Amino acid sequence: MPRTINVGALVAAVMLLAANHSLGAQQPTAAPSAASNAALPSITLPPALDRVLRDYEAAWRRGDAAALAALFATDGFVLQGGQAPVRGRAAMQRAYAGQGSAPLRLRALAAATADTVGYIIGAYGYGEPRGDVGKFTLTLRRDRGGRWLIMSDMDNLSVPPNGR
Repeated sequence: MPRTINVGALVAAVMLLAANHSLGAQQPTAAPSAASNAALPSITLPPALDRVLRDYEAAWRRGDAAALAALFATDGFVLQGGQAPVRGRAAMQRAYAGQGSAPLRLRALAAATADTVGYIIGAYGYGEPRGDVGKFTLTLRRDRGGRWLIMSDMDNLSVPPNGR
């Protein structure tokens, strides 16, 4: 029997997880400058979470829309800047068709998991390490087999398209 997921409860759980995770972090005493934000350090992810990023990079490089969609929960979301939300693997496969083939680089800035939900906050770029061009959040859901799937992928550019 298919399991019904309350997406609102999932989002609330991830937000609570993020809030609890940040309570233990040292808070800055002054607002960080734009320059310091550009150089946030990467973190090392546990292998099960790192696999999500490496599989995404590999599928993107191949331009493999079906493999990208398979990284998501069946009812997951793609939330790209300037685009309407996309939900479900079939719609994702159509949305990803013709995208990719560039040497995508994903790096994690923060992550946490609890039971069957988690998140990765990160940055991305293309080609040789020349800095990040954008940032993303992945909300994750662990399936019954223990594999982490993407519930939502939200990304946007770090610099406005016109360079201002």
